[in-house]
Amino acid sequence: MGSVNMRLETGQYQRLDQRMYLAPRMIQSMEILQLPIMALQERIQQELQENPVLEQKEAGDDGPTADGEPEDIPAPVAEEKDPGDAELVVSEGDSELDFDRLEALSRDWDDHFNEEHRPSRNGMDDELDKKHDAMLNMASRPQSLQDYLNDQLAFLEETSEEKQLLRYVISQIDDNGWLVGTVDDLAQNFERPVTSSMIEAALAAVQKLDPPGVGARNLSECLLLQLTPETPHRETLRVLIQNHLDDIYHNRLPQIQRRTGFDIATIKEAIEQLKHLNPKPGAQFTSESIPYVVPDIVIEKTEEGEYTVRLLDDWVPNIYISQKHINLYRDKSADATTKEFLKRKIQAATWLLESIEQRRNTLEKVTRAIIQHQKAFLDQGPEYIQPLKMQQIADQVGVHVTTVSRAVDDKWVQTPRGIFPLKPFSAAARP
Repeated sequence: MGSVNMRLETGQYQRLDQRMYLAPRMIQSMEILQLPIMALQERIQQELQENPVLEQKEAGDDGPTADGEPEDIPAPVAEEKDPGDAELVVSEGDSELDFDRLEALSRDWDDHFNEEHRPSRNGMDDELDKKHDAMLNMASRPQSLQDYLNDQLAFLEETSEEKQLLRYVISQIDDNGWLVGTVDDLAQNFERPVTSSMIEAALAAVQKLDPPGVGARNLSECLLLQLTPETPHRETLRVLIQNHLDDIYHNRLPQIQRRTGFDIATIKEAIEQLKHLNPKPGAQFTSESIPYVVPDIVIEKTEEGEYTVRLLDDWVPNIYISQKHINLYRDKSADATTKEFLKRKIQAATWLLESIEQRRNTLEKVTRAIIQHQKAFLDQGPEYIQPLKMQQIADQVGVHVTTVSRAVDDKWVQTPRGIFPLKPFSAAARP
């Protein structure tokens, strides 16, 4: 009987692959953009508790000062740029330009609230009336997931027969957001002859509605439907969801590493992102969890018949970076540990302020672009809604389509016609 010789060899090999990593600043900016107004308020309150260089301006304060000391804010740099155009880097070299930008950012943030949050007495009465009206009009989410999905059909371009099929598919979705039964079963039980492929196409359209993950037939499909182009570790997550959910459940990370070639650190980071996905996207619509919604935006009609856009950010705390901590960081005699701590906290506070301002600007631009296309709806009612895709808005505003998707996600707009979710106005389908 012949013998088999086996020889094991070790060596160093090079492997070339492409991976996309998002910087923490970009991830935070995307997260802030996607937050509805009340969630943004909670996020800012959390940051105020965790970051000592952030302070909240109370009503009646004149501006950011260093614990009662006179303000020492230099003039802004000559060239005005969007805060997101250049990254502030707090370095050991104590760049004066960086600190000029930093202090100008705090001042501009304060000026924004000074301009929009200090009305005259009559103006204050008007604002109180508007807030009172908003609170009275504050609508709850639809009574059921099915109602919420059916409401979105008004914004699609499908024919009446196609929408009838979509409503049928929606009726077969349970309270968790999952499809009940198979495509073949649904085709056989429909009131008129249809093929399984027609049901499959209708299901695909329903799966593009909000909330993400709705209409899934199993856990893997539900999670995959929630991945977007900007999801960190998207391709790694896709592999893990398709092939390794059981391994993740049993914490078999070395086995996942052997089978995929991903390093353990990447696998762990992807699993952290996986925890943010919702296996039961419809559960939020149960009667026990239906929350009241607060509009992020109000659209008002002027006497001239034009429509204006105003962000309802009265709920957002007015925050700024403490001048005391800026001066402490600039102090040459401060010890290295203190300076390093302040460096991290000042950088984090700067990113937060810029992300909030970027959210404000993007949301306002996107809403203005939407109402340019939906004036007939505002004038005459929901039956005059115009089919509008996110890509059209993205091209008009000059941003990526995923930015529009995040800007309108989970946002509500108060219009003369009532309160509506903003997303269906700009999405015949999710990108």
